[in-house]
Amino acid sequence: MSFLEIRKVSRFFGGIAAIKDVSFDVRKGEILGLIGPNGAGKTTMFNVVNGFYHPSRGEVYFKDQKVSGFKPHQICRRGIARTFQVVKPLQRMSVLDNVIASSFLRAKDKNQAVEIARESLQFTGLYEDRDVISRRLPLGKRKRLEIARALATQPELLLLDESFAGLNPAELDESIGIIRKIKDRGITIMIIEHHMKVIMAISDRIVVLNYGEKIAEGTPLQIRSSPLVVEAYLGEAQSA
Repeated sequence: MSFLEIRKVSRFFGGIAAIKDVSFDVRKGEILGLIGPNGAGKTTMFNVVNGFYHPSRGEVYFKDQKVSGFKPHQICRRGIARTFQVVKPLQRMSVLDNVIASSFLRAKDKNQAVEIARESLQFTGLYEDRDVISRRLPLGKRKRLEIARALATQPELLLLDESFAGLNPAELDESIGIIRKIKDRGITIMIIEHHMKVIMAISDRIVVLNYGEKIAEGTPLQIRSSPLVVEAYLGEAQSA
């Protein structure tokens, strides 16, 4: 059964299509990779799914309920959380307080909010940094804080926008481990990522966008061996 359904979604900006008639689904419990060259429409698609943009055409369904047209906080309350490519923590607040702010979406009171936040920090390996002011964290830990904040909303579907960008090899391995643990918890994941080795290793299926249109969908092996995908993206990405 489809968990998230994208049905012929288009989004126009001044007459230019950032995404055009894109359809695909995300199945409960899987990791779906969303890849493509810069400007392919990947983040625009995320912005449509979580309500930052309304589709110009088409519809988005989550658990058989139409959510296109809803506001971001309404979609988050229904169980879709996301991270951002450019991480923007509450810079003057501690790591713990950053996550507490997110956990209030579900928490009944402050004690429960703190409990949810502490668990999210332990899960992402940030508990020892809980009292650090967030702006002082290095990039790798700020990326993990972004994930911890999203997890504190207790999502069923997590949208990860380039959570591996700028990380060193050790941080990459640590983050891959966290993503796999998130899946093991039963949380469905859709991820945008330019690290091809990462996306091929962790994805169950992959959707490829190019110039705002879907050009391929399949398993990592199918995507890797698609001449159309190699021509549009993979050959350049893998040689970079």
